[in-house]
Amino acid sequence: MTEEKKTLTTRQGHPVWDNQSLRSVGERGPATLENYQFIEKITHFDRERIPERVVHARGTAAHGWFEAYGKIGEEPASQYTRAKVLTKAGVRTPVFLRFSTVIGGKESPETARDPRGFAIKFYTEDGNWDLVGNNLKVFFIRDAIKFPDMIHAFKPDPISNRQEAWRFYDFVQHHPEALHMVTWVKSPWGIPADYRHMQGSSVNTYKLVNDKGEAVLCKFSFEPKLGVKNLTAQQAAEIQMKDVGHATRDLYDAIERGEYPEWEMCVQIMSDGPHDELDFDPLDDTKRWPEDRFPLLPVGRLVLDRNPSNFFAEAEQAAFGTGVLVGGIDFSDDKMLQGRTLSYSDTQRYRVGANYLQLPINAPKKPAATNQRDGAMTYFVDTGGDNPHINYEPSSLGGLNEAPKPAHDYHQYVEGHLGRYQTTRARSDYKQAGERYRSFEDWERDDLIANITADLKECPEHICLRMIWHFWHCDPDYGQRLADGVGVDIEKAKALPPLEGRAAPGEDLAAPTYSSGQPEGHNRHDEG
Repeated sequence: MTEEKKTLTTRQGHPVWDNQSLRSVGERGPATLENYQFIEKITHFDRERIPERVVHARGTAAHGWFEAYGKIGEEPASQYTRAKVLTKAGVRTPVFLRFSTVIGGKESPETARDPRGFAIKFYTEDGNWDLVGNNLKVFFIRDAIKFPDMIHAFKPDPISNRQEAWRFYDFVQHHPEALHMVTWVKSPWGIPADYRHMQGSSVNTYKLVNDKGEAVLCKFSFEPKLGVKNLTAQQAAEIQMKDVGHATRDLYDAIERGEYPEWEMCVQIMSDGPHDELDFDPLDDTKRWPEDRFPLLPVGRLVLDRNPSNFFAEAEQAAFGTGVLVGGIDFSDDKMLQGRTLSYSDTQRYRVGANYLQLPINAPKKPAATNQRDGAMTYFVDTGGDNPHINYEPSSLGGLNEAPKPAHDYHQYVEGHLGRYQTTRARSDYKQAGERYRSFEDWERDDLIANITADLKECPEHICLRMIWHFWHCDPDYGQRLADGVGVDIEKAKALPPLEGRAAPGEDLAAPTYSSGQPEGHNRHDEG
């Protein structure tokens, strides 16, 4: 007699029958605010550590400036966006850029194999714009409801307090979309040599909106003028024996010497829409937009030229949020972006406090005027209008007034069945990982195979076989080399059936069907 499996519930005791997908309007979104299961899950996750950041705890930062070219590629930037920070050529906008690792604690080594945070605060004339990204241009998951599970699996075991390879791959084996990111992270690209030789990327898809109210999809990238340099596992180990903070030291010392690191900011642009001609959804964070079809278009230059005067007050208390946008830059229906927009600012209110935006490092350079009052650690009262008695709007007694509306605002038409959806466009979950494997130089592939082989030797057999099955479907050589390294029969791995509820390699999920106004099929779920 088999033991009955315990059922996952919310903290209210409600059974959770879909822990994979946000509620959204149709498959592509947008997500809806009444995602109670997600909100309960992500807001609790945001409060799991105090006062250290749950993720991105280990980091450093520097001040600098961004100068727009006034063009996007060869076209005037105003053709695509009304954001002044991107359209005004030659204007230097102050910035604060924080680099970080993701999983390790505040004193963990900077040689860790881990994505790197690349978070920029632009102090624009229209208020702050935060662009919160990573060095790699893809991510492990494409739905924000999975973020707490992912980080829990990658963090140390709650009992042994050890990071375990089997926990990482136990999570990954159920998420084929993660194979692309795993291929990047387990290669030398998973250990940047330092922050000055590292790319930056928004990862998320945004929209640019122009004065006519027209929108295009876009991704932001930052290419280091010094070039990209990464470390093998052996090189990283040798550095870590001498210095666990080598990247912080390198950045600080370079700026002190007057060797100011510089990046060129670029965007990729795609017309707004589902783009059914592609084998991936452009809103899927686990996929790259092919640069031969969607080239990197130069937008401006970013230079770091000043170290913090107080590390804690600036680098540690700096608070970023993906919802901090300026006019002309807007949200797409990217489900990771929409989930992060709630989570990041919620985390800052918990970690730094309700008035974190009053701290100098987080406050905009232009005067702020709100009707928000009080809260813990209030030290500045924003009286706003002419009459300090009026902290509401509208008022006829001298309070604040709404700003003028744009002549042509952007209005997205949304229609669809409300439910929980996985993307049906899953063909490229294996394709892009295989392409990345084949694109690596021989030494990068050798390091990748060595790193994953060492990990899989620490995993139970069923996880090891499933991961080899996954990698073989990405590229037969990829899977075969791992099987040889681990010492298992590749035929035993290949004989495994496809994952239940997931698309078979090279195939899409069946599109949902509808009846009587309600979604049907395995790719949707009624809401009870």
